[in-house]
Amino acid sequence: MATGALVRQDAVLETRQLSVSYGGVDSLADVDLRVGVGEIVGLIGPNGAGKTTMIDALSGFVRPKRGRIEFLGHEINTWPAHRRARSGLTRTFQSIESFEPLTVRANLLAAGEAHRRRRPLRDRLRGRGDEVEQRVDTMLGLFALGDVRDAFPPDLPYGIQKLVGLAMALMIEPSVILLDEPAAGLDDPAVAVLTEQLRRLRDDGLGLLLVDHDMDLVFDLCDRVYVLDFGRLIFEGEPEAVRSNERVRIAYLGTPAPTGGAAT
Repeated sequence: MATGALVRQDAVLETRQLSVSYGGVDSLADVDLRVGVGEIVGLIGPNGAGKTTMIDALSGFVRPKRGRIEFLGHEINTWPAHRRARSGLTRTFQSIESFEPLTVRANLLAAGEAHRRRRPLRDRLRGRGDEVEQRVDTMLGLFALGDVRDAFPPDLPYGIQKLVGLAMALMIEPSVILLDEPAAGLDDPAVAVLTEQLRRLRDDGLGLLLVDHDMDLVFDLCDRVYVLDFGRLIFEGEPEAVRSNERVRIAYLGTPAPTGGAAT
């Protein structure tokens, strides 16, 4: 069953020669990356490779040293984080970001109302409160959160809190969502729910950039995968090509390709 009109259909995010520096050291160096309409793109690499720095730069939490970020045809290098989110570029966090002391349902309502208040007045007057309510109910169903709708997020298992955070990010009707370790702390049933819903969102036209240490999840879900090492892009391709590439295996997995393998 499709999710319906949950996302806009014009998602496109691209970086050109993107570099971020901390203390004179490049955490990202000349990275070109693209997320298209209805596409799940993976971003992997060892710890310290620059994955979260990339998400921070794309979402407006750090300023690039050089290079260009384009979203929906606009250069957004100087846009603050709230403007990017309002325009449809949003993210999740490794840590839990929720409004306290509100229930799961109230957190989703708050996220939806905050986005609605940023719309032009004429759009808000034309809209109805039940529009946000309906979207909340949709999110509760998508991520199997109905049984915890009246619970407080800090009282829930960490993995369920992560699903609440993802549902909150989707309440703002994004075109592209940046996922920072969404499967961390999830048990197998929760990962299955996450996987199914990310596929549905992709099929509805959402662009997704996925950073996660669960390589089975990344290779199963992603249409393309970028590999970072020490802030530099070392490979990009379809999951099977990434999995079998010797340079990737050495940098990320720490092992060369098996003898007779298809390393390139």
